[in-house]
Amino acid sequence: MRRPRARLWAVAGVAALGLLVLMEFTARRHGLPGPIAGQVRELVFAPKSGGLLYAAMALMTVVLTWRQRFVAVGAAIGIDVAFWLVRWATDAGTTGGHPFGNGALWVILGHAVVAVTRRTGRERVLLLKGVGLGLLLVAGRKTGDTWLLITSKTRPTVLDQYVATADHALGDPSWLVGRIVTATGPIGFNLLDIVYGQLAVAAVVVALYQLRGVAVERRFPGHHLVRTFLVIGLLGPAFYMVFPVVGPLFAYGAGTDHWAAVSLWAPDIPSSEHWAVADLWPRTPPPIDTPHPMPFDGITPRNCMPSLHTAWAAALFIHTRKGPRVLRYAGTFWLIATLAATLGFGYHYGVDLIAGVVFVLTVEAALRSFDRGWDRSGIRLVAHGAAVFAALLLSYRFLPLEMAEHPWVSGPLLVLAMTSVIHGYVRTTAAWEPGAAPARRPEPQPEPI
Repeated sequence: MRRPRARLWAVAGVAALGLLVLMEFTARRHGLPGPIAGQVRELVFAPKSGGLLYAAMALMTVVLTWRQRFVAVGAAIGIDVAFWLVRWATDAGTTGGHPFGNGALWVILGHAVVAVTRRTGRERVLLLKGVGLGLLLVAGRKTGDTWLLITSKTRPTVLDQYVATADHALGDPSWLVGRIVTATGPIGFNLLDIVYGQLAVAAVVVALYQLRGVAVERRFPGHHLVRTFLVIGLLGPAFYMVFPVVGPLFAYGAGTDHWAAVSLWAPDIPSSEHWAVADLWPRTPPPIDTPHPMPFDGITPRNCMPSLHTAWAAALFIHTRKGPRVLRYAGTFWLIATLAATLGFGYHYGVDLIAGVVFVLTVEAALRSFDRGWDRSGIRLVAHGAAVFAALLLSYRFLPLEMAEHPWVSGPLLVLAMTSVIHGYVRTTAAWEPGAAPARRPEPQPEPI
C-alpha cells in the first residue's frame, strides 16, 4: 500500500510542477507576472504577503525540534532586519509590499538545502515534506493570484445577470447583508475585512494544532486541513473559467469605490462602475428580467462561482470540530464572519455560497475516502456531492428566470439540496469514526472434548 501511495504523490508532485510551469507561460503570454517569477522575485524584493511567508515557515517547522524552531525563527527575523537596513540605507522602499517576509522564505529554502546535503533516509524525506508543505502554501497563493488575473483577461463576458436572477430565489441575501455591513460603518467593515483577509493564517493555526505531533512521531497524519485547502485552491478556480462571475459589488454597484471611504486598506484599483448594469447594490435588488451575458473590464477577477472563501471557511470549521473548545469556537466564528463578509462586501451572491458548501464537502469526502480506502459509502457520498454541485451550476445557468419567478419552490429546493449533502457527509463520516465501527466478535472455537 505504501509504494502505490508514494507513486501517486510523486505523480501529483510532477503534475503540480507542470501546472506551475504552464501557468507561468500562460501569464507571460498575457503580459502578466507568473507564479514562479513572482516567488523568485520575493527572495530580494518586498513580498506581497509577509504574513503568509511566515505562516508557511511555521508549517515547515512542524518537522523540527523546539530548539531548531527557535533557531529558524531567529534566523528569519535576522535576515528581515538585514533586508530592512539595506532598504533604509538605499532608500529603496517596499513599493506596495510588506517590509518583512524575505527572511522566512530564505529559511524555508535553506532547510531544503540542509535536507539534500545533511540528511539521509527518512529524516531527509521528512524535512523535505515539511519544506514542500510550506512552499505549497506559498505557491498556492501565487498560482491563485495569477489565475485570477488570467480569468479577467480570457473571459471578457460574465454571467452575473444569470446568478443575480437565480439569487431572487433566496431573497437576494447579498443586498440584505450589504445594507447591514454598510450601516456598521468603518468598524464593522474593517473587522470583517481582517477576518476575510487572514483566512489562510487562521488555517495555518489549525494546521499547526493538527500537525503538532509530527516532530515526535516523525511522520505526517493521513489527512489534515492543508491538504483540503490546497485541493480546493487547485480545483475551484477551474469553475471560474466555466462560470465567470464578478459579484454584485461590481456587476450591480460602484465596485471598490463603494468601500473607499471606510476601508483602512483601500486598494488602488481603477473604477469599474461604468461596466455595471446599474448602481443598485446594496440598496435596490435588480428587477426580474431575462438574463444575458454582459461584457466586463479586463481587471476584475471572475472569481465568484463557487465561493472558495466559503469553501475554505467551511473546511476550517470542519477541521476544528475535534479540537479544544477555543479552537472550535474560533472555527465557528471564522465561518460566520467569512459568510457575512462574502455577502456583505458584495463579493458573492447567496447561490455562490450554497455551491461553495457543496463543493467543499465533496472535496473533503473524496480526500477522506482516499486516506481510509475507497468503499461504497465514500463513493456514494462523493457521487452525490458532485451530482448536486453540477445540478446547481446547471440550474443557475439555464433555469434562473424560473427560479426567480417561483422563489417559494426553488429557494427551499436549493437549501434542501445543500442540506442533503451536509446530512450525507455528517452521517457517513460519523460511521467512519473508529468508535462507530461495530465490535468484531471472536470466531467460535470448538469446545474441548
